[in-house]
Amino acid sequence: MRDRQYLSKYILFYKPYGVLCQFTDDSASPRPTLKEYIDIPEVYSVGRLDFDSEGLMLLTNDGQLKHRLIDPQFEHTRTYWVQVERIPTEEALQQLRDGVLIQGYRTKPAIAKLLDSEPELPPRNPPIRFRASIPTAWIELTLTEGKNRQVRKMTAAVGFPTLRLVRVAIAHLRLDNLNVGEWRSLTDYELQELRLKVLPRRRR
Repeated sequence: MRDRQYLSKYILFYKPYGVLCQFTDDSASPRPTLKEYIDIPEVYSVGRLDFDSEGLMLLTNDGQLKHRLIDPQFEHTRTYWVQVERIPTEEALQQLRDGVLIQGYRTKPAIAKLLDSEPELPPRNPPIRFRASIPTAWIELTLTEGKNRQVRKMTAAVGFPTLRLVRVAIAHLRLDNLNVGEWRSLTDYELQELRLKVLPRRRR
């Protein structure tokens, strides 16, 4: 039997706003990191979530699974709730669906819809800047790619800057039943489904 410290680990974490998605910060003015929330050794974040973004992160020490989830050729969905300035038009939403041009790169087709009401989320600390003269709205945006600050660049490109960004799902894994700053291990069912989605199937 393998030593327990070498067993594969799979963790879901609700990253707060203003936390780096890594365990160390070598800058002159260190910022909060994952180390303040997660005491499981030898796990690494799968992909990135910006310092000023919130929501679901997956961490693991399973190198094969991490590679499949990070490599662009193995697509999987990522779903975000995005608070934007003003009320997006149907034309703007269709642009997000079709792909928008960002610094010479056209984003892949996405799923974008306007939410009927503000989603139930814990307050952000600090809160977004509120301006009574400018309304806000929430978009649900599902992508199959994760380039640097892509969601923010996409909404800005169609004229509706992002105010708050929360990742609520990675593939079938959801933020449900996690509070800000909490983590939990994947269930056996969640892990089995994730492997079926992203790992190559063996030939019979």
